[in-house]
Amino acid sequence: MLSDKGTLSDTIEEPMNANAALTRTDAAALELADLAAAASDFAAASKSPNTRRAYRADFAAFDAWCADSGLEAMPAKAETVALYAAALAREGLKSSSIARAVAAIAYAHKLAGHDSPTKSAAVRETLAGIRRELGVAPSRKAPALADDVRRMVADLPADLLGVRDRAVLLLGFVGAFRRSELAGLEVSDVAFDARGVVVTVRRSKTDQEGEGMVKGIPFAADPALCPVRALRAWLDAAAVTAGPLFRSVDRWGHVAAEPMSDRAVARTVQRAAERVGLDASRFAGHSLRAGFVTSAHLAGKAEADIMRQTGHRSVRVFRGYIRTADAFRANAAAGLL
Repeated sequence: MLSDKGTLSDTIEEPMNANAALTRTDAAALELADLAAAASDFAAASKSPNTRRAYRADFAAFDAWCADSGLEAMPAKAETVALYAAALAREGLKSSSIARAVAAIAYAHKLAGHDSPTKSAAVRETLAGIRRELGVAPSRKAPALADDVRRMVADLPADLLGVRDRAVLLLGFVGAFRRSELAGLEVSDVAFDARGVVVTVRRSKTDQEGEGMVKGIPFAADPALCPVRALRAWLDAAAVTAGPLFRSVDRWGHVAAEPMSDRAVARTVQRAAERVGLDASRFAGHSLRAGFVTSAHLAGKAEADIMRQTGHRSVRVFRGYIRTADAFRANAAAGLL
């Protein structure tokens, strides 16, 4: 009987163990699927949202060109990519835009598990020839120098939009912010104290991992040009206590709940430039950052101090901002005629 019971027990436990093993296998499979999805999300997050959007658009254009040309886009041959780069150059695209299109093709192949055709000598030599023919010098917007900002701020209207624009211009200039950084600031990112205001930039173009950086914005001697007072005036006038720091304001003075876009920051600079008689097409959101670097350099500020405010990590990139300023410093042509 004992042996019968033992046999019966074994008979009952076998399917239970089998089901348990099946359950463990299913759970492991589900966990692996979740991990695969997470890995895919993390891989996508390795590029900023703007970069991913640009890459998607670039690869879609390449895919359409291949379809029209009867060529395979995925996986693509190196010769196909070289031909596409040449076609873009013939259409008048800048070498930097062509390089980004090729980078998008490489990234798409990487995500699809294919070897990148862009590593071949044919593609590299084609891109080198394009750079040689078209040049690589970027078309830069004009820096908004300190005197320009003073003029822009002095001519702003006294309405709510003018109060916001004053804060955007002064904070953007003194803090050497990128337009995307200004648009992305939250009220919780600013802390007022006796020295001025401390602004925490959670994420920026060169800080995709989100390490963040802190910028000190001091009081200005002239209250009309003080970024700290201008920011406080905007928050009080707009009754903004939480959420996005800078927001859209409509023609009736209504403040939106959503943040102003980085393009709206650029339009703010252009609108202010046009109002004081400057060529608005030469200015953009980046003009505030470039203007800070140039003005600080002309004022004799130390490079290390300027770079601490801008967050530049590359001296080479940083010095690219001050070439125009140095063009007339110790100029050998001065006084010859």
